[in-house]
Amino acid sequence: MTVLSADRPQVEAAPPAPRAPRVAYMMSRFPKLTETFILYEMLAVQAQGVTVELFPLQRERTTVMHPEAAPLVARAHYQPLLSGAILRAQWHYLRRKPRAYLGALRDLLRANWGSARYFVGALAFFPKAVRFAQLMEAAGIDHLHAHFASHPAAMAFVIHRLTGIPYSFTAHGSDLHRDKHMLCQKVAEAAFVVTIARFNQEIFVAECGASARDKVRVIHCGVDTEAFQPRRAQPDLAGPLQILCIGTLHEVKGQTHLIEACRLLRERGVEFVCRFVGDGPDEPMLRAQVAQAGLADAVHFEGRKTRQEVIALLNAADVVVAPSVPSRDKRREGIPVVLMEAMGAGVPVIASDLSGIPELVEHEVSGLLVPPGDAAAIASALERLAADPALRARLGQGGRDKVLREFDLATNAARLVELFSGSVQP
Repeated sequence: MTVLSADRPQVEAAPPAPRAPRVAYMMSRFPKLTETFILYEMLAVQAQGVTVELFPLQRERTTVMHPEAAPLVARAHYQPLLSGAILRAQWHYLRRKPRAYLGALRDLLRANWGSARYFVGALAFFPKAVRFAQLMEAAGIDHLHAHFASHPAAMAFVIHRLTGIPYSFTAHGSDLHRDKHMLCQKVAEAAFVVTIARFNQEIFVAECGASARDKVRVIHCGVDTEAFQPRRAQPDLAGPLQILCIGTLHEVKGQTHLIEACRLLRERGVEFVCRFVGDGPDEPMLRAQVAQAGLADAVHFEGRKTRQEVIALLNAADVVVAPSVPSRDKRREGIPVVLMEAMGAGVPVIASDLSGIPELVEHEVSGLLVPPGDAAAIASALERLAADPALRARLGQGGRDKVLREFDLATNAARLVELFSGSVQP
């Protein structure tokens, strides 16, 4: 028999390494082509060793999908608005946690009273959220993260009330600016809140008080700086200026002002080709504006594109324009991801001096800023870039450097994973 000396130091076993959390992601629709930032954030979080489960509120019906989304679609927990399983889930929680169930429903409806959009959405999605709660408990979910401060954050609130699973949400732009019903209740019960711009953080503080500043973390959306890299081929300095505008064809994106700027460029004798990537409700109006201005030979509508197709278009572009404006229904951009992608690819950008955009685009350093809705200013900025290839190169490099420092996807995903892990009780 071996006897251990009393004065021999005993080696304590090292504590087990912390387990990576199982995180549920919730969003309004998936796979939505224009919300690539959610898709690639989830993939980057997974690359950090986190198990990600998807719980979309609705299934996006689309004929164009990023290839990387297919495996996530295949295992996403889609649910109809109503089913036998959803009805049984209501009974499950009514029987086991009646106070939590009825209290969550009461507080949800009370907080959204006065907002037709949010109140109807609360009624429509509540039964599905209850079913999601049941599925998340069965899957051993440690943390729930919702994208957008609107319906997804409200349903995360419900699931937290029913299960105790900690939740967080990311606020972007229009979801925060248009309608603030229930915003402070969502913040109060969240483990933490993420917003993509310091500009947005101040909106939370103004609405919910100084205590929100410590709970709301600014983590910029990021882009894959390995995928979006400067082109190797030299641009064609003798050809027409290649202008690219990417985004949903909607008032908030401001495409009408870029078309007017193109009309002014033609008057000034500047040769150009302008391509719009995306579709949306304003497409008929924008096409009519192009025809009326006599620009059909130089302005083209490319429709929806996958990420690889967008990268190819960026490689051929001389400048990317994001002419964002506040819309009549109070929509407002946060920091458009297309600007990050363009800058990551070393393409100079022209953007509106609006919301959080100056946090990304520093005027004359990483791009050019213009007043929102000012077509003449857009035209002058384009004319300047058309005449000065050296300025294009300098701004393109400045944009690339800015993205590498502050908007890298892997770096920002690591910050999220740290927050997810910190919210889980050991």
